[in-house]
Amino acid sequence: MCDDNGFLFTLEGQLGAGKTTFTQYFIQSLLPGARVKSPTYALIESYDTQPCPVHHLDLYRLNDPEELEYIGLRELFWHSICLIEWASRADGWLPIADIALTLQVQDDARRIMFRSQTPAGEKILRLLT
Repeated sequence: MCDDNGFLFTLEGQLGAGKTTFTQYFIQSLLPGARVKSPTYALIESYDTQPCPVHHLDLYRLNDPEELEYIGLRELFWHSICLIEWASRADGWLPIADIALTLQVQDDARRIMFRSQTPAGEKILRLLT
């Protein structure tokens, strides 16, 4: 999953739909026992996982996509996995996601939809099905 280009997941859904929970389980599958916290206020949390680092971003409080340039986000995309909550707040600035996830609350259940948007994303989804 991690080549020189990295791998980008975007996560969209209403508050409480499960974006952070999905990300926590994803990171813990790579780094068992890790304490994974929401980066709502810090904007980004990074984890030293193998075979490459994982960066978890929450853009809910982002005022301007230019802020992402100041924190050096473009460099994070290389040889890493990025999971970005509320990615729509940075439309036009982020590269195309390999896999876009949409989470919805339906009654007492959650629904998650995966959509591949690149050949790398398509390959991953084929492995999962």
